[in-house]
Amino acid sequence: MREEDLEVAIKVVIVGNGAVGKSSMIQRFCKGTFTKDYKKTIGVDFLERQIEISPGGELIRLMLWDTAGQEEFDALTKAYYRGAHACLLAFSATDRLSFLAVPMWKRKVEEECGDIPMALVQNKIDVVDQCVVLDDEASRLAQALGCPLFRTSVREGIGVSAPFTYLAQRCAAAMREDEMYHDNDNSIHGNEMHRQIHGTMWSVGAPQGKLNSSRSPTMRETVVLRKGQTGSRRGSSGLARKLGGVLDGACQLL
Repeated sequence: MREEDLEVAIKVVIVGNGAVGKSSMIQRFCKGTFTKDYKKTIGVDFLERQIEISPGGELIRLMLWDTAGQEEFDALTKAYYRGAHACLLAFSATDRLSFLAVPMWKRKVEEECGDIPMALVQNKIDVVDQCVVLDDEASRLAQALGCPLFRTSVREGIGVSAPFTYLAQRCAAAMREDEMYHDNDNSIHGNEMHRQIHGTMWSVGAPQGKLNSSRSPTMRETVVLRKGQTGSRRGSSGLARKLGGVLDGACQLL
């Protein structure tokens, strides 16, 4: 496989109470559609979309895992958090309980994934007469959690792309820093050290066991390499080119 046929895939989990708009959000982002008929997510749903980020015009494929917000699915959905590179914490401006539950959702993800990039989303801002969460309350929560706050209306298509683009940029930047560090490290210690640092690569699919890696939770910017689609534009340098070197037994191909 040629290096230009490779792309980076980032696993993002979307968590929050039921009926806050998680499924509608990824449907709007990935397909540009919206339905007002609410259907409870049973366990986990999955969609993906490729986006281009700046600088450099790198192509990133976001693998979006929409998890059920109901307590009865908790044991099932937590298994799908593992291996996530980023997380979107969602609540509804019209549902105060969903707002109060955000710190709990953050803890659940951190228990499985460690310290990963996160963003806080306040959805349904268009329903002004039903809002029960003040804007300054949401801002204070975001500050307390150390997450940027994005205000969206999935129904009106307002601000939906912004949190996903932010998470893609954060993950890509972290991977570039990681690669620069280990490129220098490998010049001294060789490829074996590179493989040990980057840990076990795994395919996106059914939930896996915990990664058998000596890597700490703060160094888990693992990437999944997939064969790119014919005709899609790739940068001639940057992530797509640099990641080609890890194919020597360091990853699984999807």
